Amino acid sequence: MEKIVEQAMLYDFYGELLGEHQKAVFEEYVLDNFSLGEIAEERGISRQGVHDLVKRADRALKEYEEKLHLVSKFMAVKDRVNRIYDISGELAKEGNSELAQKICGIAGEIMDEL
Repeated sequence: MEKIVEQAMLYDFYGELLGEHQKAVFEEYVLDNFSLGEIAEERGISRQGVHDLVKRADRALKEYEEKLHLVSKFMAVKDRVNRIYDISGELAKEGNSELAQKICGIAGEIMDEL
């Protein structure tokens, strides 16, 4: 399951950089959970051809991440915002509820934008 989540995240960030055919096949395999055989039959290509397309797309997406680090930066920001949210909850428990609510609101806005 973790590999599928990773592939989906990479696709969200870099999918537009793939060719149209490669993009469509990758979407069907990873996002729509079609089997290699189903995709092959639908597109009139071999199962091995589908496998190769998916593998090349996966490799390309990983290479983009290795160069650009957008997913890792996104995850780091998301973790930091979650920490801010947690700290604001602690502030609220200590009686600083107005300040905590403001911080919580800002953290929530950032999370919504991510």
